[in-house]
Amino acid sequence: MFEAYEVAAIRAGEDAAIAVVGEDALMQRAAAGLAQVVADELETRRPGGVAGARIVLLIGPGNNGGDALFAGAELSRRGAHVSAWRATGVAHEAGWAALMATGATSIEGRAPGATAATRAADAVVDGLLGIGGRPGLRADMAEYARLTGPKPPTLTVAVDTPSGVAVDPPFAPLTGDDAVPHLAADVTVTFGGRKLCHVLAPGRDACGRVVAVDIGLPPLTPALACWEPADVAARWPVPTSGDDKYARGVVGLDVGSPRYPGAAVLATLGALYSGAGFVRYAGEPSVKESLLAGTPSVTFGTGRVQAWVLGCGWDDADPATPERLAARLADGVPCVIDATALEFLPDHLPEGCLLTPHAGELARLLGRDRVPGRDRVPGRDRVPGRDRADITADPLAAAHEAADRFGATVLLKGATQVVAAPGDPVARLAVPGPAWTAQAGSGDVLAGVCGTLMAAGLPAPDAAVMAASLQALAAARHPGPYPPDVLATRLPRLIARLVAA
Repeated sequence: MFEAYEVAAIRAGEDAAIAVVGEDALMQRAAAGLAQVVADELETRRPGGVAGARIVLLIGPGNNGGDALFAGAELSRRGAHVSAWRATGVAHEAGWAALMATGATSIEGRAPGATAATRAADAVVDGLLGIGGRPGLRADMAEYARLTGPKPPTLTVAVDTPSGVAVDPPFAPLTGDDAVPHLAADVTVTFGGRKLCHVLAPGRDACGRVVAVDIGLPPLTPALACWEPADVAARWPVPTSGDDKYARGVVGLDVGSPRYPGAAVLATLGALYSGAGFVRYAGEPSVKESLLAGTPSVTFGTGRVQAWVLGCGWDDADPATPERLAARLADGVPCVIDATALEFLPDHLPEGCLLTPHAGELARLLGRDRVPGRDRVPGRDRVPGRDRADITADPLAAAHEAADRFGATVLLKGATQVVAAPGDPVARLAVPGPAWTAQAGSGDVLAGVCGTLMAAGLPAPDAAVMAASLQALAAARHPGPYPPDVLATRLPRLIARLVAA
């Protein structure tokens, strides 16, 4: 597990370190780490490594450019042919002097000259903007990005963050008609700790591989705890010789409807193939035949459960939906609440519940000013919400707000999957995976996995991040357009490999 930080936390750490060692020493540590990463990358990409390599530095006016200049001076001393372009005509004075003293050259003129040099280079170091920059590029920086494309056609190493990418939320779009001008990198070298843009979409996709260099900052307050496969394996509920089916956890499923029977099948597959000891189905009777054909170990009817999975495939036009939710919540056990059930949340939920909205559902949840289950007609007069773009621009704030408002853990599904628990300032981030899981039905399988883990006794925040991570890992191990029901069948072998490792 590693952590990611907001800019304010990094700044506070830098100020504390500077008070002890001085700003120059901190910059030299950053530059040394940056130079080594560039050298290591060149060693793997060209026979001569650094010696004789043509390196172009893109230099902005701030300390980020200073890091790049001092790193360039070190690479020049190692035998590289280094040239530097001052995009604004201004650069860190000491860093520029140090670079020029090694015999490096200056790229004069505007963006076309820098573009031509880039195309002939073995490596480009992006030191235009750092963590203090605003989203997007302006003037000659934007022109350079237009001429080269976001990703220059050679090895590109970004200093702290690719220029133009928002470091903290709100995040600006990097693709589509509204995309801001920006650069992308093969490798991003960051100092003191990972920033939010390194791990959250859309910035994550522009950063490439992220290398964190320790420059001696004191302990910082994180915004995110980022899970890794080993963390999932270490916490997975592996049965022991003393466990029976009840000890492993009884999952109750009230999912599906005549309109959406497949959701019941998918949620059941998620629960079974992630290791539920006992699955009790208490949902739509019409799907019984389908469930028995594919999952004959499922039992039907009511009874004691350790966790409910609710909402998958419910019909929001059914006037009985609010009462259906209320009846399950009355059991007082933790619930996984998904899809249509999210639109009927009451004022109070049982302790330990988990909400699993995607961005559109969370936008509606946070935009409402009344309790939908009490004063709206199902299927009509939908409660207006916030814009979905507001959620994707700041997923952390949205997840925290919903968790605190509803007193439940929130798993925000999407390109990056964030888990926020009420009252906890540190959110969790699931292991990332490929976008193949962006398919109808994936959320139903995910809800079933969450139910299995909560029935096994895991608290909702851990269950949520582990379930989301498992699904991402399954998609990474089996890339391609596997439908969610097929991908669910791959979970047992993946779990066995994880816990064995």
